[in-house]
Amino acid sequence: MRVQTAEFELSAPGLNACPDDGVPEIAFIGRSNVGKSSLLNVLTNKKGLARVSQTPGCTQLINFFRINGTVRFVDLPGFGYAKVPKGHRAAFEDLIAGYLAGRANLCTVVVLVDSRLDPQRIDLEFLTWLHGLGRDFAVAFTKIDKLKPARAQRNANVFLEALGEARPPGDAVFLTSSESRAGKAELLGFLGKKAVSSTDKSGNLGGCYVQP
Repeated sequence: MRVQTAEFELSAPGLNACPDDGVPEIAFIGRSNVGKSSLLNVLTNKKGLARVSQTPGCTQLINFFRINGTVRFVDLPGFGYAKVPKGHRAAFEDLIAGYLAGRANLCTVVVLVDSRLDPQRIDLEFLTWLHGLGRDFAVAFTKIDKLKPARAQRNANVFLEALGEARPPGDAVFLTSSESRAGKAELLGFLGKKAVSSTDKSGNLGGCYVQP
């Protein structure tokens, strides 16, 4: 995928406010402060497209970005921590779960994992849940510039081993850095294939998961 245009479209506070035109969507999600907004800005070549903050839990809506006019990148609220009242956190979790479980035109989910950390229970549980939904997903390990290459690969291997049956195929695992832009070309290539396979020649969704 070569990103030529990337524009903010809308922020949805609930599922009923999400676009209903059936455009293929690629969602990005991870624990708060994992580097999601920075990676989105690098992938789209547009600094500031997604809001970058040092405060965990900054993204509290579902944000939609139109890419090349034909596909959407979707920035989902981070999970695991948000600097908001507990009641609001529960609402965010319901929003995320509802979108991931029921969005018919969602083609794949990019789950971001901090490469510097040992396997975190919340990451493993989330990916196991996503796998159980039957959703197509990829894992992007972030911030590999903070580690020596061998250590980053080792940490990724340990995490994937801990996932067990929920482990994605090898071509759906990426080592990335928003600083060095490592993994950008590979991840965009993967996403391009997912976007193309999601529509048939008539323009209808053909490859996206549809909840029974």
